Amino acid sequence: MGIVNIDDDLHDQLRRACSVTSRSINAQANFWIKVGMLCELNPELSFQQIVAKELRAAGVQPQPLRSGRA
Repeated sequence: MGIVNIDDDLHDQLRRACSVTSRSINAQANFWIKVGMLCELNPELSFQQIVAKELRAAGVQPQPLRSGRA
């Protein structure tokens, strides 16, 4: 593990994003780095496809969507 220097504006954006995603600043940075790398390695896939693929690889089983209101 090492130290990564990022600019103050990006750090502020990380702080704001982690409050929405319920991640720590480090976890949010790690997520953005990992997804960014996967996007560069798989330019034919959308962000949503990459995240769905990673969730399936982690064993996440989505529940079927319900139609209409309950």
